[in-house]
Amino acid sequence: RRRTAPLRLLAVAALACGCPAFHAAAFPDDRPGRLFATVDGVALRYTDRGQGPAVVLLHGYGSSLDVWDPVVPALETRHRVVALDLKGFGRSARPEGDYSPAAQAALVLGLLDRLGIDRTAVVAHSWGSSVALALALAAPERVTRLALYDAWVYEEQLPPFLLWSRAPGLGEFLFAGWYAERVADKMALAFYDPTRLTQELVDALEEALERPGTVAAALAAARGQRFEAIEGRYGTIDRPVLLLWGREDAVSPPAIGERLAAELPDARLVVYPRCGHFPMVEALAASTRDLVEFLAADLAGSGTGVAPDGSAPAPPPDASVPDGAAAARPAADLSATGGAP
Repeated sequence: RRRTAPLRLLAVAALACGCPAFHAAAFPDDRPGRLFATVDGVALRYTDRGQGPAVVLLHGYGSSLDVWDPVVPALETRHRVVALDLKGFGRSARPEGDYSPAAQAALVLGLLDRLGIDRTAVVAHSWGSSVALALALAAPERVTRLALYDAWVYEEQLPPFLLWSRAPGLGEFLFAGWYAERVADKMALAFYDPTRLTQELVDALEEALERPGTVAAALAAARGQRFEAIEGRYGTIDRPVLLLWGREDAVSPPAIGERLAAELPDARLVVYPRCGHFPMVEALAASTRDLVEFLAADLAGSGTGVAPDGSAPAPPPDASVPDGAAAARPAADLSATGGAP
């Protein structure tokens, strides 16, 4: 009885907090080039820029497509670059449903179908790397190569907070009470240089966390991180892979990159000094140079993902900015979980 008392108290607390609510609609963004498309009933925000072999950019947990803003200009001169907010994050919708890497990968493939992209390179950060690997496993014929920044893809990486959150009731209690708290302290863990964490960025993060459905979607995505069911198959991915890693990453240490490089048949690991969990921020010049060189191999191909007439890619018929759009902050929405990806 004494052992079950704490569990009963947690159950009561969870009921008192209530279940986090989802949000079925996307959030407006009227900045130039920000578009929305509905894939399998989910409204996804995305951008589509440049011409050439296709590259799709996937963000990490609690983040958004804006994290790639510093990288896109270097890619769009020779590539068609598609970045998107995964379901539940950024300004995409937060509906009830499956938030596993495989489910997210299916939505990415659906968006690529809508955009007429048959094959693409996939670039991903942190938890987004699990989506990229799931995509490569589900549709290897559509992936030319992968570049993964500080990947979050193994069961061993999951902290107790996320493991405990799998339990019904307990997960709702934990996320309702702590997920959106102490944003600055959590984010500081992701950077080697603390000056990178500006007040503007903290304000943008807090604004993002206030969007309806955010906590529910984050919990669903946390519960979808069942990597033990998929990590044993990583070794079957035969596409070229570039692993870009911060040497001082306290969220996903370089040892994870070494393990992934050993398991993938055709992988190369590059480690950047004085850099934490965001090489595209703290090692922007070096990591972007390495990414551009890695993706250049696709330039010799047949123009993967280029619009059929050779012109700039056109959005799908329903791509739009929702009515009543309000001005959006330019700051990137980075992960606000610190110890999570």
